[in-house]
Amino acid sequence: MEWEIVIGLETHTQLSTESKIFSNSSTCFGAAPNTQANEVDMALPGSLPVMNKGAVERAIQFGLAVGAHIAPRSIFARKNYFYPDLPKNYQISQFEIPVVQGGTISFFVGDEEKTINLTRAHLEEDAGKSLHENFVGPHGESSTGIDLNRAGTPLLEIVSEPEMRSAAEAVAYARALHGLVVWLGICDGNMQEGSFRIDANVSVRPKGQKELGTRSEVKNVNSFRFLERAIQYEVRRQIELIEDGGKVVQETRLYDSERDETRSMRSKEDAHDYRYFPDPDLPPLVIAPEWISRIQDAMPELPAQKRQRFEQDLGLSGYDAAQLTTSRAISVFFEEVASKLPQGQAKLAANWVLGELSAALNRDEIEIEQSPIQPPALAGLVARIIDGTISNKMARDVFTAMWEGEHGGDPDAIIDGRGLKQISDSGAIGAMIDDVLAAHPAIVEEFRAGKQKAFNSLVGQVMKAAKGKANPQQVNDLLKEKLG
Repeated sequence: MEWEIVIGLETHTQLSTESKIFSNSSTCFGAAPNTQANEVDMALPGSLPVMNKGAVERAIQFGLAVGAHIAPRSIFARKNYFYPDLPKNYQISQFEIPVVQGGTISFFVGDEEKTINLTRAHLEEDAGKSLHENFVGPHGESSTGIDLNRAGTPLLEIVSEPEMRSAAEAVAYARALHGLVVWLGICDGNMQEGSFRIDANVSVRPKGQKELGTRSEVKNVNSFRFLERAIQYEVRRQIELIEDGGKVVQETRLYDSERDETRSMRSKEDAHDYRYFPDPDLPPLVIAPEWISRIQDAMPELPAQKRQRFEQDLGLSGYDAAQLTTSRAISVFFEEVASKLPQGQAKLAANWVLGELSAALNRDEIEIEQSPIQPPALAGLVARIIDGTISNKMARDVFTAMWEGEHGGDPDAIIDGRGLKQISDSGAIGAMIDDVLAAHPAIVEEFRAGKQKAFNSLVGQVMKAAKGKANPQQVNDLLKEKLG
């Protein structure tokens, strides 16, 4: 039987406010346990929540960026459930009327552009954290510690429609969403610290069937690589289970990266199990049109806008423009490189940013902000290709030397120091070609007999005679001319 995969993602995005969503406690990561939790976070009797305006503004920013409807009036509800790290025994969230409704996220999967619809994005508070390691009781027994520093941290939960059909598509969507919230500055995107956590709802159904299969939710995945593996495993598990005569049950599962498998955590609750009801301590959130307009006016140029500008003004392909706008830092780096080159050379700048530079960043596992080659230096290297000083092949060697800090990373100093200047004198190249033709009459005859490979062989001989320094384009042109 052919199976169709159905995936929807719920992403918990920690908002970049300095204080929590309903209290003035700090959201700074890494503090000693329970040093950043006040009476509101600990749910002490008589304490009352107060809405953080900055969290609402960040939600509005996101809604505007994805083309969503910003609800003029939304409601906070109590989502009732018990966890040791949730002192109130309920979470303040939004249910019936979320602040952000609808919207879309567009991205590329390979060369194919996809657009996924969003269901909603709602504001809520985070729970605390149970620490199960390195805690030993008075009699040597293992124990669990509760850290409430994270309790009350503002979250924007972004829910997609179940429109993704592969693990690769889900990862591409998650990367695009991650890039957008970091671009806007509403989230730092640090997945290791839990600032961007993904729940994957995965189900399978026979191809052509309209009814959705029973889903399992893989909870709190904190890396793109683990997201892909978790979905792939869960798809295999469900298909094998059904084909063996079993049934998929609705449940929450955890991904074990060491064993590369998901395992059952608990049965999956439905909305009615949480007994949502409006929080009596919080009035409705009212967002006036003037407030939305002020935030709209202060918004940065969005990835989609910049992508369109790269295509229309710089002549880049849709794919290149999309890759260069996956992060704000990459787009700024590219624009600075392109601005220092002659008009019409943006494609060459894009090739180097997306090619050699990106490969070096990935290899050394560093961000573009930490690149040892900054935009002026890369532009200087690309300029030497444009003016014929060096060939593309030579430039790759110069790039490596720049990355390693040779001659302070100055491309001109490296070219001079290594004697890499390309021979562009047509007279000198012509003389080399004459010598090669005289020395290899048999290859010349093969070319005249119609063997195209013979031409490539002659080019190779000329480049060998020039020790790789002859301008390849001039070699091709002059050789064709001399061969008639």
